[in-house]
Amino acid sequence: MIKKIIRIIITIISTTLAFTTYSSLAEKFPEILFGFDDKAIVISSVVAVIVGVVFYAIYPLIYEKVKYIAKLLDKEISKYPQTDILAGTIGLIIGLVIAYLISGLINSIPILGNILSFITYMAMGYVGIRVSLKSKDDLFNLGKKIPSSIKEKTLMKRDFQSIPPKILDTSVIIDGRIADILKTGFIEGKLIIPKFVLDELQYIADSSDDLKRVRGRRGLDILNIIQKELDIDVEINEEKFEDIDEVDSKLLKLAQQIGAKVVTNDYNLNKVAQFRGVEVLNINELSNAVKPVAIPGEEMIVQVVKEGKELSQGVAYLDDGTMIVVENGKKHINETVDVLVTSVLQTPAGRMIFAKAKS
Repeated sequence: MIKKIIRIIITIISTTLAFTTYSSLAEKFPEILFGFDDKAIVISSVVAVIVGVVFYAIYPLIYEKVKYIAKLLDKEISKYPQTDILAGTIGLIIGLVIAYLISGLINSIPILGNILSFITYMAMGYVGIRVSLKSKDDLFNLGKKIPSSIKEKTLMKRDFQSIPPKILDTSVIIDGRIADILKTGFIEGKLIIPKFVLDELQYIADSSDDLKRVRGRRGLDILNIIQKELDIDVEINEEKFEDIDEVDSKLLKLAQQIGAKVVTNDYNLNKVAQFRGVEVLNINELSNAVKPVAIPGEEMIVQVVKEGKELSQGVAYLDDGTMIVVENGKKHINETVDVLVTSVLQTPAGRMIFAKAKS
């Protein structure tokens, strides 16, 4: 079907070209009309039809010849690398452009102008191909000449922009451990401090309750450390969400709005965020993940510091704050004893270890 369409199109094109060409020649050379000057259009039409019929008839032969030549060219071109062909083409184009600019002056030379112009086109095209082939490595390695530092900075900038920002809630700021975590570089990307979180910290710091006032001031001190001492991008978000009363709800709304993650140590906020599809980084979970693993049957040396909730139980603590409940440890309060781990309980608040005194 496609071959028939192409055949018809070529016939129409050849007929049209034959008509326009014969008509133009008839104006300059009236003798080709054989004395029928008044019937120039008719004669041109007849010639065009004859040419169209001839082309329609010989189209299969032309198609086969063109197909054969195309295969030969494809076979010959395939012998050369694609980079050579592309470089040669670019060089040829540049050479012809230069020849075109020069030929304007050469054509003004009497008699020899056209010949010299033709020779210029041939020479510049050849020179362009040769030069481009010799310098193809430089041509295709321009990207490698860009200083590596610029490339690295560009890639780092793209990577940084692709990292979701992190929103700090009030509890994690007051907790203070976030500053130490940021120093280690485990949290990447921009830090967002909402204005309503700052307002809540200010309110707590101005409280008449001594404990709340200390916590609020500690939170403000932590923010100053993060902003001034750490090499991290900090942004104050001015969004207020006046239609929402609770700070936690504002945090989640802001996180959804800007595609950020919430950094917290609030267990309840963690659960609500999961329900609303907001990603949360809980530093309590991080702390539990990096605590030493206690295996049942492992021996420890601990100091029992107080009695437990159950009868005869004693309580000890590891350096990281993990609580150890020691069976029959009440009588060893304020003593350092060897204990044997019996079980480990993981709770939302942390890890709890149960043990018994070896003695």
